[in-house]
Amino acid sequence: MIGMSYKTINGLMKHLRGNSISISGSKQKKHLTNYGYFHGYKGYRFFKNEKNRIPYTEYREIMATIDYDTKIKALFYSRIMFIETAIKNITIESLLRHANTEEINGVVEKCIMSYKNCDQHSTIAERKKYEKNKLTLQRNIQRYLEREYKNDNHKISHYYNNYSGHSNGVPIWALIEVMTLGDFGHFLSCLKHEVREDISNKLSIPVNVDSYRNLIYKYVFFLKDLRNAIAHNDVVFDTRFCTSKPNRGMCLCVENELNIPNIQYKSIVDFVALICYFLYSFDVPKSEIRSFINLFEKYTNDYYNSVDKKVSIRVINPNTAKKINALKARF
Repeated sequence: MIGMSYKTINGLMKHLRGNSISISGSKQKKHLTNYGYFHGYKGYRFFKNEKNRIPYTEYREIMATIDYDTKIKALFYSRIMFIETAIKNITIESLLRHANTEEINGVVEKCIMSYKNCDQHSTIAERKKYEKNKLTLQRNIQRYLEREYKNDNHKISHYYNNYSGHSNGVPIWALIEVMTLGDFGHFLSCLKHEVREDISNKLSIPVNVDSYRNLIYKYVFFLKDLRNAIAHNDVVFDTRFCTSKPNRGMCLCVENELNIPNIQYKSIVDFVALICYFLYSFDVPKSEIRSFINLFEKYTNDYYNSVDKKVSIRVINPNTAKKINALKARF
């Protein structure tokens, strides 16, 4: 069997030149080596999908795009992690207050929607759906605990191994701390309305755009995609990481609270606005939020000035400057 042919770095550089992209010199060769042809050039040659090719003519423009994307991920990372931690802690506080216990089974019985504790106007079909969701959640919780114990996660194994310690097993806060953001979002979606109401109020999510109090878990699912893209070093500058379409309430919430027009989450600046919204909800000082906005503006302007206009117009949404100025005026 004849093996598949492959190209050396020199061969890949020649291939790029054959595709009308100027590349030469040891610096660009080293960059292509470090970032890789497939992760680097192939990953950044289009905006959102391969039909929207970015009209690069020089490899330095690809280098600039990768650098811009890398800086955005670094800028977002600590803020996204902070938001995840804050939402989880606010949820834990609400659960403990509503359940009056930190024991997992007690929290599930008192805070999770089920056949018995749902709204009195719920139909039989809806009650069965809630009970099914509760049973599925309970199975998932047990799988979580089993997996983390097998992996010797001290946050979980401590409560099984330390017999003289916690008498009621793993507390709810320890479980939530080890949950992935996606599973945490599912947990939130199963909570009773009054518990979600409590959490939503603490996050300043207005009821006029969220009457059913669903935005809290929808935002978590939404942020999960961004968090995972950053964690796995995937492309973020064109928001291709989005796997779900936001509902109107998710857009209106940020638009109304921050006075930012036309939030659709189709450009990265809209995620800057979303992060600002959450930071403000958590009482982060306005000076820190302004610093975050200013850095994004600097990185965007630096990129704009480092590539041909035909490239920047594909990468940077035309409303970016307007939205940045609106954010700066708000904070």
